[in-house]
Amino acid sequence: MAPFGTGNHPYFVAGPGMVDEWRLELPAARWQPVDDRGIPDGDPQDVTSSGYDFRTPRPIGGTSLDHAFTALATDDDGRAWVHLSGPAAEVAVWLGPGYRWLQVFTGDPLGPQARRRALAVEPMTCPANAFVTGTDLTTIKPGDSVTHHWGLQATIL
Repeated sequence: MAPFGTGNHPYFVAGPGMVDEWRLELPAARWQPVDDRGIPDGDPQDVTSSGYDFRTPRPIGGTSLDHAFTALATDDDGRAWVHLSGPAAEVAVWLGPGYRWLQVFTGDPLGPQARRRALAVEPMTCPANAFVTGTDLTTIKPGDSVTHHWGLQATIL
């Protein structure tokens, strides 16, 4: 048997400049606190009344994001949808069943040419550090397989 988790790291650009004016809708009820090294620290917290509540679309503003989100609301097809819109594009990322987590990253620690110029929206089956904590890991038995799907829709404005 083997523990299994997967994540993808796409970055999206919705217009020129920084992410601050772009609007984000993120269907997550909980966010994962991290320590000063970015390692998950403690239990996921309710996004209500936090700076991480994007369940209603709003500008990213000065919010610095490098956090995992979970408790994702899904549609009738079992998909969770993230929407990002800016002056040049609208991007929708969907996560199929099995993707219970997202990492969202504004790029704040990057150099000046890349800092806050794109938004990473990363579908994940488990949070970072899951091989240590066991949180949401899938165990694959010999001969079994696992398939997960995610995708995106983009519109150039």
